[in-house]
Amino acid sequence: MGLLTHHKGIGIILYTGKKGKIVDEANITQILTKEVLADPGLWIGLIGVALGAGLTLFSNIIFHWIKEKPNRDLDNQRMEILKIMLEDDKFEYKWRNISTLSAVIGASKEETKRLLIKVGARGSETDEGKWGLISKHPLPNIE
Repeated sequence: MGLLTHHKGIGIILYTGKKGKIVDEANITQILTKEVLADPGLWIGLIGVALGAGLTLFSNIIFHWIKEKPNRDLDNQRMEILKIMLEDDKFEYKWRNISTLSAVIGASKEETKRLLIKVGARGSETDEGKWGLISKHPLPNIE
C-alpha cells in the first residue's frame, strides 16, 4: 500500500497493490483510519521497535554496571582502609601523609585524594600533603 500526493486539492492516489483509486481530501481520514491504522502489522512493528529500543537501553545499563562493578568494589575496599587509618586513635589529632595513605591502598595520590573526599576527609590548610577526617579536623568558620 502506498500514498502519492498530487497537487493540493486534486487528490491522492492510494495504491493497494493491484489498482489505484483517486481519493479526495475529505476521505483521507476515513481511509487512514480504516486501512492504515487498522493494519495490525503497523502496530506490531511499532511495538517491536519500542521493545527493541527498551531492551537495548536496559542491556547497555546492565553491561555498564557489570563492567564497572570490580572498580566500585576496589574503591569501596580502599575507602574502608582509609577510614580505618584516619580513625586510628594513635592519630587522633595528627594528620596523615598522602604518600603513606596512597602507598597503603595502592593508588596514585590523585586517586587517593578522590577517595579521601568520598570518606569525608580534607587536606590540611597549613601542611601540604597532610589529610584528616573533617569530623576530627573541622574547618574553621570563615566570615
